[in-house]
Amino acid sequence: MALDERKGVWKSGKGKGRHTPKGRQYEDQALQEVQVLLGPQPRERDLLIEFLHLIQDEYGHLSAAHLRALAEEMRLSMAEIYEVASFYAHFDVVKEGETPPPALTIRVCDSLSCELAGAANLHKALQDGLDRSQVRVLRAPCMGRCDTAPVLELGHNHIDHATIEAVERAIAAQATHPIIPDYETLSEYQQNGGYRALQELRQSGDWEALQDKVLASGLRGLGGAGFPSGKKWGFVRANEGPRYLAVNGDEGEPGTFKDRYYLERMPHLFLEGMLMAAWAVEAEKAFIYMRDEYPAVLKILADEIAALEAAGLVPAGYIDLRRGAGAYICGEESAMIESIEGKRGMPRHRPPFVAQVGIFGRPTLVHNVETLHWVCRIAREGPQILSSVEKNSRTGLRSYSVSGRVQNPGVYLLPAGSTITDIIAASGGMAQGHAFKAYQPGGPSSGLLPASMNDIPLDFDTLQPHGSFIGSAAVVVLSDQDRARDAALNMLRFFEDESCGQCTPCRVGCEKAVKLMQSESWDQPLLGELCTAMQDASICGLGQAAPNPILMTMKHFSDEI
Repeated sequence: MALDERKGVWKSGKGKGRHTPKGRQYEDQALQEVQVLLGPQPRERDLLIEFLHLIQDEYGHLSAAHLRALAEEMRLSMAEIYEVASFYAHFDVVKEGETPPPALTIRVCDSLSCELAGAANLHKALQDGLDRSQVRVLRAPCMGRCDTAPVLELGHNHIDHATIEAVERAIAAQATHPIIPDYETLSEYQQNGGYRALQELRQSGDWEALQDKVLASGLRGLGGAGFPSGKKWGFVRANEGPRYLAVNGDEGEPGTFKDRYYLERMPHLFLEGMLMAAWAVEAEKAFIYMRDEYPAVLKILADEIAALEAAGLVPAGYIDLRRGAGAYICGEESAMIESIEGKRGMPRHRPPFVAQVGIFGRPTLVHNVETLHWVCRIAREGPQILSSVEKNSRTGLRSYSVSGRVQNPGVYLLPAGSTITDIIAASGGMAQGHAFKAYQPGGPSSGLLPASMNDIPLDFDTLQPHGSFIGSAAVVVLSDQDRARDAALNMLRFFEDESCGQCTPCRVGCEKAVKLMQSESWDQPLLGELCTAMQDASICGLGQAAPNPILMTMKHFSDEI
């Protein structure tokens, strides 16, 4: 019997047969709109997030019709499309029968630095004062602009030191696009000797000699892990190609903004360092994964990568700039790789490590933006640029992102052995009317230390004996006008929002911790048990480190809880 003669789904339509396959049917108009947006780009699976951005940017949301059309165009199931679209905070999925969000969205940062600067009051005032049918006001995690707190994002335009009046003026002027700062362009960089070192390496360089320079400098991963940077190259090269390089530009740790600081001023130091590392491991392609909260940086990088291609310094398409979509977990290297592949950003179980099985299952070198900035400087100026700097028996330099109750928040390049006293002094001292009480040495994961512990060098390995770590050197200073318990609660709320949900200890643990921490008096034995479970059983560093604010508040600020 012929297939079309059989009873069932593909019967002629008479009786109980179906005219169409099961599931939601695509609409011709939606399909045409998606096809126009995607243009000639290949419909490759790993570009799914990029395509979702195109739809979100064009229509302000992701309708069910557009998602179904995208599934049809990419030959993917609707479930695959939906699970990715709904995972990331910057995608607005609108189901059938639901009302799309207003055309304009304001995201108010609620990180610790912005909360100290009055973000909660700003958020409430905007909600009460603006027409909700025209403007949507949301709370959002750290935007990497802690030095200008409180901060909000109007469309893709960041308003620093935000006030209601400034927002109203921006809305009236329709100022919703990013403001591009002045920065060193390719031509300016080349005038100062830029890319000469790269070209020399490509012509007659020895990758092991460059690796030895990096090792001699003492450079360690500046995204927070602190692994000796040069050692990664040998690990990756030990695996058969093809190999890739991935730059972790998802600088999502609240309080951290050093990568943005450097990229908005001197992007080519980073780009040349990246190409040096790619050359060293013979990478077939370099991926830059940049957080969506940095629209100005994304524009700068897109323009300067195009300039590199036009100048013949890289082949077209060699550098693949990928845009994050609002997921802190993608700062974890394996979650970032999942996102680069167009999937939900969920950390992988390890081993195998990404140096062996990374992007598309191939060996992958992963570096932070600032790390590659220093790789270039080491290649050009020698390892002594770091190794010759000593303080408190520590070697090297650190870019400290400093915010909170200091006179002049900002990025400060200081010796690695600097203490919180040195950092506050570099920041102009405490803000007027504030007395030093506590500090966060390396992002929320590092917890809080009291002012009495002011003589510890803020560097790799020096804080571990005290239950903390330097991480990405995100320093937030608290004063006598702040409560440690409130700061700890802010940190746990962040972890609760940003948990990817993959493992129960992290997903449920953060939720339960937030509830317990809102009590007037903390149940310390129960919180202690919860912290132990999270530390021991969570898959990745988010859940493992999330208890630190709780544990350190109980240890150092017991009078508040």
